[in-house]
Amino acid sequence: MSQPHLRTVVVLAAGEGKRMKSSLPKVLHPLLGRTLLGHVLTAAGPLGADRTVVVVGHGADQVREHLSEVAPGATPVLQERQLGTGHAVRMALDAVPDASGTVVVINGDVPLLRPETVQALVEAHEDAAAAATVLAAEVPDPTGLGRIVRDVQGQLEQIIEERDATPQQRALREINAGIYAFDAARLREALGKLSTDNDQGEEYLTDVFALLRDAGEPVAVHCAADYVETLGCNDRVELAALRRLLRDRVNEGWMRTGVSILDPHTTWIDVTVTVERDAVIDQNTQLQGATTVGAGALVGPDTTLIDTVVGAGASIVRSHALGAEVGPQASVGPYAYLRPESRLGRKAKVGTFVETKKASIGDGSKVPHLSYVGDATIGEYSNIGAATVFVNYDGVRKHHTTIGSHARTGADNMFVAPVRVGDGAYTAAGSVITGDVPPGAMAVARGQQRNVEGWVLRKRAGTDAAEAARRAGEGEPDVGGAASEGD
Repeated sequence: MSQPHLRTVVVLAAGEGKRMKSSLPKVLHPLLGRTLLGHVLTAAGPLGADRTVVVVGHGADQVREHLSEVAPGATPVLQERQLGTGHAVRMALDAVPDASGTVVVINGDVPLLRPETVQALVEAHEDAAAAATVLAAEVPDPTGLGRIVRDVQGQLEQIIEERDATPQQRALREINAGIYAFDAARLREALGKLSTDNDQGEEYLTDVFALLRDAGEPVAVHCAADYVETLGCNDRVELAALRRLLRDRVNEGWMRTGVSILDPHTTWIDVTVTVERDAVIDQNTQLQGATTVGAGALVGPDTTLIDTVVGAGASIVRSHALGAEVGPQASVGPYAYLRPESRLGRKAKVGTFVETKKASIGDGSKVPHLSYVGDATIGEYSNIGAATVFVNYDGVRKHHTTIGSHARTGADNMFVAPVRVGDGAYTAAGSVITGDVPPGAMAVARGQQRNVEGWVLRKRAGTDAAEAARRAGEGEPDVGGAASEGD
């Protein structure tokens, strides 16, 4: 016989979220690196629950797929008809009949909830041996939220939805945060007694508190230290407000660890990002996904990094990087684009208007400007001339180019892959390199220059250019002239 589960987490994620006006289920809307649901699951994680159940409904397949990625151990339970929060929790417990001990119920749309607050709620509930404990908060504006109603002794009397509240109850500012801890056995018994005698015709989970209190069971209120943690999300305006609040929290946290954020209001850092001490994040910068920024690095202004590793002391200015790796003391930008699998070694440089993809650029090597480097390996301390293109695609397959160490390639080169340029080799400006270049060789691959003497005097007679050419031919000084029609 299996051991009873002492803690079970139930996340309510079945709602449609009509006011979001979206084909995406509300709980899957993203917020600085995680979905709303992902934030809630993270907040509950430190509880060490024996089992996590997520009640799904609208967009159930999408939510299940997301759970398989972020919380594969969670059990999704389908609520086909949304008949209220009480009904949802009853279905969740039916799916885990051996659950006992403490059941923690959390709405799936409270992304600012901290793990410490959930832990404090559960500890207070268990220490008091309560049958049920609700997380409450004092808010400036309680409009639209359920209210906590206390008796003359200050004990919980009932939790009432705003639509069912009297004017006097609506004036209360202590609200129900939609987060609860229950004794499993007493919760199961109370759920079986819920009615639908209310304005919505639904089974309210909050009615469990009144049932337990009437039965003489101890019920309690635990107040959150910061009401902001309890804020939910019903539409995109509220989602944007939550995003700003979370941005401020994340930025403040990094600044207190020794990171300089020059303009916190225009800096957006996902909760999944890591930034080391003495890094400097300039304005209008977004750090997303699994990005890490090393100690003393400079990122920004006007930069977006997604799943990118930035080494200590590196610099990235006005650039975009996705799935790239920038080595220590390397420099990128301005106006560079590092596509996936771009890797820069120590002190390497990718400069202005350069795009890279599946490119390994060795220590100290430079691609300073106006170039595309794709499917390529560049050795150490080589220099790639301006306006260079690594021609990697033949219309069917991608091919690789290798540039050796200490090589120097001329401006306006094209390397038609597959091709290799050896260590210490040079290539002449304007060359189209279609064959391998041996180490130490100079490759010249361009048409021979031919000058057609007198062409301007014959073909462009009467122009400023023709007059300048005539004077030069006769040894007269160039005194300038009127602007030509091409100016």
